[in-house]
Amino acid sequence: MRRFRPALLALVIAFCSFAQLPTAGQTPAASTVAPDATLVYVGTYTTAKNTSKGIYLFQLDSKGSVDTLVPLGVAGETVNPSFLDIDPKRRLLFAVSEVNNFEGKTVGAVSAFSIDSATGKLTLINQQPSMGTGPCHLVLDKGGRHVLVANYGSGSVAVLPVAPDGRLGEASATVQHTGSSVNPDRQKGPHAHCLILDPANRFAFACDLGLDKVMIYRYDSEKGTLTAHEPAFATVKPGAGPRDMVFRPDSRFAYVGNEMQSTITAFSYDAKGGRLAEIQTVSTLPSDFQGQNSIAELAVHPSGKYVYISNRGHNSVAVFSVDASKGTLTLLQHQSTGGRTPRHFGMDPAARYLIMANQQSDNLLVSRIDTTGRLAPSGELVAAPTPVYVAFLPPNARR
Repeated sequence: MRRFRPALLALVIAFCSFAQLPTAGQTPAASTVAPDATLVYVGTYTTAKNTSKGIYLFQLDSKGSVDTLVPLGVAGETVNPSFLDIDPKRRLLFAVSEVNNFEGKTVGAVSAFSIDSATGKLTLINQQPSMGTGPCHLVLDKGGRHVLVANYGSGSVAVLPVAPDGRLGEASATVQHTGSSVNPDRQKGPHAHCLILDPANRFAFACDLGLDKVMIYRYDSEKGTLTAHEPAFATVKPGAGPRDMVFRPDSRFAYVGNEMQSTITAFSYDAKGGRLAEIQTVSTLPSDFQGQNSIAELAVHPSGKYVYISNRGHNSVAVFSVDASKGTLTLLQHQSTGGRTPRHFGMDPAARYLIMANQQSDNLLVSRIDTTGRLAPSGELVAAPTPVYVAFLPPNARR
């Protein structure tokens, strides 16, 4: 596939982005969705520009000469669905509503949707309070029994039970973080930015941007509870602002993306004891970059060989190779996203594609992942209103 220079790619993308915006309120028709297609759900900010209706649906078309997304309209209307997670076995989709008021209370919300296997359309099952303000991250546990959510605004984390039919119950656990760190503008108090589970489903880790800490909890998957671990946290450099975290699939290493300093911190991981030990911190930016930047999404390749992270400002995805034995990172590539402010990117379950969501330029870029882990963009963007999350439903989950 031809590789575009960043400037040329941006021009091509800008030209291709117009007239492809899915019509607000449009419902996907069953006849337009191929039975063997990978469906792509895009979460958006509905209140940022008042142009979005909620979660949008696309069909990934990889059979032609150019990999692209076919817009299929609004999958489900909801407010500020800025983070999604899909249960492919039960065809369920969970979404935060990143707001500060829900049903008259000072909290955000979490929604559960069922997915129509033929059309991809979403039907709301129910909603529950997120037990804090500004929820920005959630994850379904390995057994599909609970959703864990991080509330950025209030700096708290919570666990919500999930019934077999996908219905959310009232929170079974809530933990309020306390403290501050060195940046007076952004770290006066706690800001829980993600809450994830280790591969064994035994420990939960919350990156708190306001504290410069990764909080560690013992997770009870039967009761849906979080208990402070010993040690209770791991630290990153003062003012780093930890935002996101991923584990290598073999559980030997974990990686934390630090939003405010545009770095990745690599940790060795003691899976039995639930302990993290820092081994390396690297920049996500080229050495000659002088502008403002903050990182956003972080992901590890299923092979464990590569780590990806988005740069908002440099407007790129940085690709790193992973040393198999040491867990350390080496920069391979900076790939332009062709747009502005890539808040999130999604990797399909087969790790063949990475789709970048450019929040401020209202578009999505499809890239192939080659055998070396590097990205090869299609050179064509599809419009989407204020996109901030990308999730996939593979064809086998629709049968």
